[in-house]
Amino acid sequence: MNEAQLIIRKATINDSSLIADFGARTFREAYAASNSPEELAEYVSFNFNDAHIEAQLKNPAATFLLAYMSGELVGYAMLLADVSPAETADSNPVELVRIYVDGKRIGEGFGSSLMAACLKHSEAAGHDVIWLGVWEHNEQAIAFYNRWGFRKVGLKAFLLGNEVQRDLIMSREIFQDF
Repeated sequence: MNEAQLIIRKATINDSSLIADFGARTFREAYAASNSPEELAEYVSFNFNDAHIEAQLKNPAATFLLAYMSGELVGYAMLLADVSPAETADSNPVELVRIYVDGKRIGEGFGSSLMAACLKHSEAAGHDVIWLGVWEHNEQAIAFYNRWGFRKVGLKAFLLGNEVQRDLIMSREIFQDF
């Protein structure tokens, strides 16, 4: 990847449709093979519609970062600074709600570039810990987070449609080397 061509910027309200479409597509790419089509469709229709994404973009506690390579959206991340589990009860935690990369572009370094941008943004906003939930069966994502210094600190339920799944809660200090 030529970093000179990579641009990461904060999303605006005008990006809601772009994020909804990209999020729905990448979520399906990542989870369709391991989940029922009905549960997946219900989750995607609720979480990746324009109105839902627009409401999230209007939330002052949320930040979306969009990654572009040569003008093409290749990934995005969402940070949320309003709720945290007891396992991350530090002074000012932030949640990494989503970090998605186009399935065709996984392995090209875009996930790492987005993670670095998330850490930099979180540090600038005064957060001391970043945490996330990751499906216990998503070994590729868990390995990625481990490489970035995240460690398992707990478990939480995740609702995919009407199916309750289990997520690992992982966290790391913002200020550690990466």
